[in-house]
Amino acid sequence: MVNINPNGLLPKRIAVTGGAGFVGSHLCEALIARGHEVLCIDNFYTGARTNVQHLLGHPRFELMRHDITFPLYIEVDEIYNLACPASPVHYQFDPVQTLKTSVIGAINTLGLAKRLRVPVLQASTSEVYGDPEVHPQTEDYWGNVNPIGPRSCYDEGKRCAETLFFDYHRQHGLGIKVVRIFNTYGPRMHPNDGRVVSNFIVQALRGEDITIFGDGSQTRSFCYVDDLVRGLIAMMESPAEVVGPFNLGNPSEFTIRQLAEAVIRLTGTKARLVEKPLPQDDPKQRKPDISKAETQLGWQPAIALEEGLTRTIAYFDTLLAGGMDAPHLGAAR
Repeated sequence: MVNINPNGLLPKRIAVTGGAGFVGSHLCEALIARGHEVLCIDNFYTGARTNVQHLLGHPRFELMRHDITFPLYIEVDEIYNLACPASPVHYQFDPVQTLKTSVIGAINTLGLAKRLRVPVLQASTSEVYGDPEVHPQTEDYWGNVNPIGPRSCYDEGKRCAETLFFDYHRQHGLGIKVVRIFNTYGPRMHPNDGRVVSNFIVQALRGEDITIFGDGSQTRSFCYVDDLVRGLIAMMESPAEVVGPFNLGNPSEFTIRQLAEAVIRLTGTKARLVEKPLPQDDPKQRKPDISKAETQLGWQPAIALEEGLTRTIAYFDTLLAGGMDAPHLGAAR
């Protein structure tokens, strides 16, 4: 008798590269909950075994330590390519390796998908828009990226990965899915990743001053990780002709100062706001137009910022209370 998963679909064996990372670990959980078998692939450069520790005993979960800049020989029915450091602190730590992960990793992932004739999803980023001159950002905007700046290893790496995905699609008829992920937050964020949500929460919980870069007027749109994961799965399960790219993010726009004030209120800290100079090429505005995802995937975020922050603060409170440190960044390669 064939087992049908809870969604009425045949169970699949699904590979998630970067599966021990922040977003990847939540995706692995969701896919297992849908009745699938999951092969989690990670080199633990920024991902952590602790993120998937609770899944290790599950009969439909397998963990493989592997760097996708090297070819991968596995048999699966679908591939989600999430492998790449995603925060400035991490991707600027070893910019050459970041670029290799995006470009060579995409080539290896696409080659695997081509050999297996299976669909592959690329987790791209809103950083392909750079410091945008169009607001909000729609998928047909080509972006405003500095190709030689300190952030370009990530921005241009992801842009090149998108090029590769669409060329494989046109040249080889490969089934691809491309999504551009906007600022995402939630439990299992790296406490030292330099991203604004984790920075503010950790500083607040430690009673430290909260550091704002610039005057805090720059804007971001914050999407809770559970909403994003629903979007990733909706994209993969969409008809073959739906390839993207689609923006996935929360279109509710907040200033960095508003975010800091919300964290102060929810943590009850007495911390002060301290302004520091804005980093080079840091975008002034970031807000997704998600109308394509809404109409073609039936997807939109459901978790408001205050609720998501409350959940995230609870996670970091437990993490810090337990004295758990973030995994150490790997040596430069």
